[in-house]
Amino acid sequence: MPFTNYAEVAAYGEFIEYVTSIGYMPPWTPDSEYAHFVGEKVLTVEEIETLSAWVDGGKLEGNSDDNPGLPDFPDGSQIGMPDHVLAMSEPYVHGGDMTDQYQVFVLPTAFDGDVSIRALEVLPGNHEVAHHAILGLDVSGTAAQMDDADPDPGYEGFGGFGFNALSSFFGAWVPGALPVNYPPGIGRTIPSGADVLVQMHYGPSPIEASDLTEVNVFLSDVPVEREVYTAIMGPQHLDAPFLLPPNEVSSFHGTMPVTDDVSLLNIAPHCHLIGSSWLVYATSPDNQDTIPLISIPEWDFNWQGYFTFPFLKKIPQGYTLHGEATYDNTASNPANPNDPPEWVGFGEGTTDEMFFVFIDLVLFEEGDESVALGPTSPCPADLNGDLIVGVSDVLLLLADFGCLLACSIDLDGDDAVTVSDVLFLLGQYGTPCE
Repeated sequence: MPFTNYAEVAAYGEFIEYVTSIGYMPPWTPDSEYAHFVGEKVLTVEEIETLSAWVDGGKLEGNSDDNPGLPDFPDGSQIGMPDHVLAMSEPYVHGGDMTDQYQVFVLPTAFDGDVSIRALEVLPGNHEVAHHAILGLDVSGTAAQMDDADPDPGYEGFGGFGFNALSSFFGAWVPGALPVNYPPGIGRTIPSGADVLVQMHYGPSPIEASDLTEVNVFLSDVPVEREVYTAIMGPQHLDAPFLLPPNEVSSFHGTMPVTDDVSLLNIAPHCHLIGSSWLVYATSPDNQDTIPLISIPEWDFNWQGYFTFPFLKKIPQGYTLHGEATYDNTASNPANPNDPPEWVGFGEGTTDEMFFVFIDLVLFEEGDESVALGPTSPCPADLNGDLIVGVSDVLLLLADFGCLLACSIDLDGDDAVTVSDVLFLLGQYGTPCE
């Protein structure tokens, strides 16, 4: 339903009050008390109470003169006007045979030399069958040859691109995801003459479905000095074989060592329909320090994403990354594709399951903790970017207390974190940043 004017919103007033009061809307699966991210769709208690009071008061309209009107959204993008649009050469028709299909499409580029990328945005042409997309890079021409040998648009590519591509994870799209926009000097590079590969996973459909997917390319205003890498935690990092018995809730714990000082940009846990929760964090070698990364108490396949941290998040060398996932393979899980529940293992199909944590990162440099990855808060003491000065900001400050050189947190400008910084923060404590 559209919410573009007062009448449209007021018509659903009671419904809006209900779905916001139970936390169903707005759609935001990460626990906002565990970790914060750019673009959080979270309502405060006060905002929820305001909606309820508006409904109880008769849903009165405010001063129409204060209405700023509809914003001017860019056409065909969630983040702006792309510099280039790469598209499939022709539509692909997925047969209505209720099967999964992985098809790789080759998108040639004609850039004059290497190009620096600040963002890539995948625009699926048919959301009814688009399960996810993974981007790759090929400079060998192998993918184009495989495409020519297949009579259909693209070529079949279950499990990967079918060869050792230059990059097998250059970017991705999943339902509900926003494109990742890298800060100046950080990004990815498309080499001269490279083909961009799009591996589309099409889910089962009872009818034929046509798709024509595009990729928006946003160039960096400055050369990329720090290349983004993607770390992937998968089934090989688990503490037990990945197998889900019917009528049981199963949990798995994955661990992965951190071999260099790194700075994280974003994080994306991924599973399918039987998944029910995620918890990802990092621990020090002595287990005395825990860095929270993301908690998703109620997994929803339809609202996934690359969740971007407000600032680059340092994970020191020697720490361990942990990923904990729970899967509900019982009849009480309304998303369970099997009725009655069946044995489920790792696989490429929609009714199979997966365990992955994708993390974009760069090698750490001094001052990274001050590099903003989204809009900065108007309050200097809002250290975690949640638009309020609260307990979490105090804890962040105290964690850096006593720093005398190259301090990531310095509120009073004296290049150190001392009592004066604590007093500065306490002076803003409880302040909403609007």
